[in-house]
Amino acid sequence: MIALTHFHDDSADFAERAGRALAALAARPGYLRGSLARSTDDAAAWLLLTEWENVGSYRRALGAYDVKLHATPLLATALDLPGGFEQLLDVAPGGAAVARGSDLEVDA
Repeated sequence: MIALTHFHDDSADFAERAGRALAALAARPGYLRGSLARSTDDAAAWLLLTEWENVGSYRRALGAYDVKLHATPLLATALDLPGGFEQLLDVAPGGAAVARGSDLEVDA
C-alpha cells in the first residue's frame, strides 16, 4: 500500500516537521519505506510518500502515540486529495513485472 500526502507549505521548518513525522511513521510495524519530496516547480509544494505492507499496518500506525504526537498535526495540514493507493503492478529495472489483484470490490 502506498500513501501519498500532498502539502502546500512555505514555512521554514516544514522539512524538519515532516522529517519528525516520517521518523515516527518509520518506527511502526509494517512500514517499508518513505520519502519527503519537494516540487521542482513550486518550492512550497511537498509530497510525503510512505509504503506499507498493507492498509491495516498503515491504519494501525496512525493510532500510535508517537505518530499522533509528530505526524498527525502535520497530516492535518495536508491538501484534500486521494492519498491511499494499492499497488497493482510493479516493474523492476530490466522490465520484470509483478502484477497483483485488487483488494477493492468492483461493481460489475
